[in-house]
Amino acid sequence: MRLLYLATTGPGDPTKASIPLHLAANGSAEAGQECAVALAGDAIELVRRETAERLEGIGIPPVRELLQKLRDNEIPVYV
Repeated sequence: MRLLYLATTGPGDPTKASIPLHLAANGSAEAGQECAVALAGDAIELVRRETAERLEGIGIPPVRELLQKLRDNEIPVYV
């Protein structure tokens, strides 16, 4: 199964912005599913180092950790 997670929420709502990254990094990747993440609209700000370093949702790992896990698992992130 191939999945594409679409993120459109930016740093204004850290929890909602983190969910697609979390599902890809800690859900699909660990289940062995092929996936990718597409960032659109306000979500493109998530790839800025300054933004990724400070963004933490509630009950979800920090964005910096999620992005690192996506890199480690070679999951494509489209901007």
